[in-house]
Amino acid sequence: MKDNSSDLESVQMQMQPGVLTLEGFLGTDSRSLAEIVQADDAEVQRLGLTHERIAERLTQLTQMALQGFGTPQKGDEFSVVCSEAIGGWVRCPFRDKGRFRKGEIVLTDKNSGRMLTWTPLSVHLIEEHGFYQGKGSHYRLEPSLLKEILF
Repeated sequence: MKDNSSDLESVQMQMQPGVLTLEGFLGTDSRSLAEIVQADDAEVQRLGLTHERIAERLTQLTQMALQGFGTPQKGDEFSVVCSEAIGGWVRCPFRDKGRFRKGEIVLTDKNSGRMLTWTPLSVHLIEEHGFYQGKGSHYRLEPSLLKEILF
């Protein structure tokens, strides 16, 4: 985790519903941002993964989905599609420079039918901040589910 706790309190305010996004980033999770990040970091380590490795795989899949321009792209074990949202761009709640394209990527595991849903910002949040979003968030990515489906 690259952020100190005083910064995280300020960032947590940016993650509330209606500030940067309609639904926010924390879902129904009652834990602090620091607790969420620490718990996910421990889980990722327990699974033998890194945030960078997870983000690299999600980046590959995001690029594949974007190439399809809304048409599902099929791999051996999954299909992935991107739907473009109106409005264009969103900033990182951690106040990083840059902005991230709005759009939802949906991956469907062909064997189990389970789905993963994320945005380009989600990949950045994982890679740079070890943040998988709060439990109950629409774009929450459970590290254990990521390992099951993607690795």
